[in-house]
Amino acid sequence: MEKDVIISLKNITVSFNGNTVLKNFNLNIKNGDFVTLLGSSGCGKTTILRIIGGFVQPDSGEVFFAGKNVTKLPAHKRTVNTIFQNYALFPHLNVYENIAFGMRVQKKPESQIRSEVAKMLKMVSLSGFENRNIANLSGGQQQRVAIARALVNNPKVLLLDEPLGALDLKLRKDMQTELKKIQQKMGITFVFVTHDQEEALSMSDTVVVMDSGQIQQIGSPQDIYNEPKNAFVADFIGESNIIDGIMHEDYVVEFAGRKFDCLDAGFLKKENVDVVIRPEDIEVTSPEDGHISGTVTSVTFIGVHYEIIVDIDGFKWMIQSTDSQNPGDVIGLLLQPDDIHIMKKSEHSGEYGDYSAFSDEMYEVYEENSPDDGITKAGDKNEG
Repeated sequence: MEKDVIISLKNITVSFNGNTVLKNFNLNIKNGDFVTLLGSSGCGKTTILRIIGGFVQPDSGEVFFAGKNVTKLPAHKRTVNTIFQNYALFPHLNVYENIAFGMRVQKKPESQIRSEVAKMLKMVSLSGFENRNIANLSGGQQQRVAIARALVNNPKVLLLDEPLGALDLKLRKDMQTELKKIQQKMGITFVFVTHDQEEALSMSDTVVVMDSGQIQQIGSPQDIYNEPKNAFVADFIGESNIIDGIMHEDYVVEFAGRKFDCLDAGFLKKENVDVVIRPEDIEVTSPEDGHISGTVTSVTFIGVHYEIIVDIDGFKWMIQSTDSQNPGDVIGLLLQPDDIHIMKKSEHSGEYGDYSAFSDEMYEVYEENSPDDGITKAGDKNEG
């Protein structure tokens, strides 16, 4: 069944100190979805969160909740709660009183407060922590208290502004799983802000990729990763080789000096396009057995696989493989039709997808570290 739209931002424009952050911005968020606003710092994602929460008034445009215009409605009257990166817990109150605070403000009966706080503590796996001092909790436990405090009033929407940013990597991953479970169990709409691509892909029903106050693509994590709309999205979500190509006809594209079968259609004949090939989709073979061949310029071992930079006619490709190569080796690359993704040219074309800079960075790291640290390099830096 199609979900109803719970939040609708229409033609939102916001400026700070004369700088336009959002211009005619439009976004619909469906009820019960886990939606992530993904982008680098300064792209406008936190401003959107603050507009939804009522903390920022747009210069123009309207905000709707379940079809009702709430643009002028103050934050404390919206059925929304927010979790900030610093959690904003009360250090002078214990765990129980932090969670109960909102209910006390609303003058709820003590019996209801006890019942709801107990339920929330169980939800976030903190039963028995009621009397703990906030200062004596770990970062992950503090975040769970913040979640419980935000959810105890049963908001229709929970806004999360990079709430995992202060946690170490392992705890961050654990909390990603925990947050998704809580969201699914509660059925509440989550609007989550992050600049971490992996976080967005692993947690979300819908990802909104942003750049400079504009939406670049909206879709499921699978769509965003497998079918990026332009070079910015392809580069921002994971690693991508982005090569200039020409569509000769439906399902036939030319790049790197030869024609390939692909799965894309609907382009003009001889249309210039961007060709996206993910590093993990490339099969390494002998030069004579490959569709194209090139020279390995650097190899970096990162634990799960090797990141191999290959020079093909002056363009540096990245390959991710569990098999290592040696700098200076000439290798072949095998590409299947479903490894090749075609995008229309955009304002971002030519800005991403060549790993020459990556090769230079690896060289600099190599110069500063011993050869035993897993980084190898061939030739002079000017080759990269």
